[in-house]
Amino acid sequence: MINLPKDFEKRMQGMLGSAYPAFARGYEKEALHALRVNALKTSVEEFLGKAPFFGSENARRVPWEKNGFYYNEASQPGKHPLHDAGAYYIQEPSAMMPVPYLEAKPGEKILDLCAAPGGKSAQIASYMNNEGILACNETHPARAKILSENVERMGIKNALVTNETPQRLSELFRGCFDKILVDAPCSGEGMFRKSEEARNEWSLENVKFCAKRQDAILDCADIMLRPGGRIVYSTCTFAPEENEQSVARFMERHPDYEALKTLQLFPHLADGEGHFAAVLQKAGEVPLGYRGFLENGLQKGIAPRDVKEFILFQEENLKEKLLDDKEERLLRFGEQIYLMPENMMSVKGIKTLRPGLHLGTLKKNRFEPSHALALALCKDEAKRSMELCEDDVKAYLGGQTLICDGGKGWHLMTYAGYSIGWGKLTGHVMKNHYPRGIRKL
Repeated sequence: MINLPKDFEKRMQGMLGSAYPAFARGYEKEALHALRVNALKTSVEEFLGKAPFFGSENARRVPWEKNGFYYNEASQPGKHPLHDAGAYYIQEPSAMMPVPYLEAKPGEKILDLCAAPGGKSAQIASYMNNEGILACNETHPARAKILSENVERMGIKNALVTNETPQRLSELFRGCFDKILVDAPCSGEGMFRKSEEARNEWSLENVKFCAKRQDAILDCADIMLRPGGRIVYSTCTFAPEENEQSVARFMERHPDYEALKTLQLFPHLADGEGHFAAVLQKAGEVPLGYRGFLENGLQKGIAPRDVKEFILFQEENLKEKLLDDKEERLLRFGEQIYLMPENMMSVKGIKTLRPGLHLGTLKKNRFEPSHALALALCKDEAKRSMELCEDDVKAYLGGQTLICDGGKGWHLMTYAGYSIGWGKLTGHVMKNHYPRGIRKL
């Protein structure tokens, strides 16, 4: 049995009344596990035919996310090469609920304001199809790094990853975004079944602290949302102070909003943990030519002709150009080259981890492609590729060189048809370029 905080039990008894015994019994059940198929890389039908965790005949969908599926914990999909290839994201099933209500579309400017570790950012990206701008922000530096790594693994091309406070961003991006997700830091009551740490750290005082912090974050979101835009506010808690009351307080401060919907998932009623979401619509319409207010304007880039080493790599190794010769969308930070989304806001004065797709590094008059570029490409986009079998993919992920035949130069390494990294063939030796920091030794 899980020992719940006494004050939490007392409050939930008052909230649920006769339904409380069923709620309490829910903590006796094991937590469910789910993953979300990465629509940027594969279709559900294709993935189910390749994944060893379940076949299409017994895959059970998460009801609120079209690409979400439950799996048996014993299958350990986090240790499978398809995970390294970014074919899916392991995500608590209830955590998949808020994003579909954002109604993200290709070409929009969307902000995930409290984004780490990146599950909801990747979910938003799957609806945007790499078109538009997805700004992913996290205040805590270590968590921002994890966010950036997951953006890379999922092959997201149009993400700007920042490490700033909501207050700082609101000073720069007034009325900039079409839609904003506020997956706010909360007291974590919805995770009590899975997390002893969440139970031990809980207190009524912390609930009040979280509610006050959420008010400030939502006010920042309002500043950054354009007229007629949408905020989806979510938490993984049951506390009314952080959920319904937080929404009510926000609408008292901002009467130009309408609450279109609120939802609460309880673990005894839904196959997942506790989660809350509210859909808030801002009044107004976007004038023709509206851009919002950008303190620093748009980010200035350079054209491919200014990075000749990249042009040569592209000609020798890719079937099609990543951008037109005259498009000034390349960014150079030292020796690192990025491809930024079109009309990206300036990152001047902003702690930025990833200003778009990391293309690679300039090294002594040559260009070395990044791991991010490999994961953002599909097999058909590379002139040379090598499909890895079960044994070879284990050796590759462990950093070993491979003996093989083929054309000299860079090869996109693939597993089950999904890109997983780079190799460079010299003679019959495929030099391993899988990043040292994530190798499975």
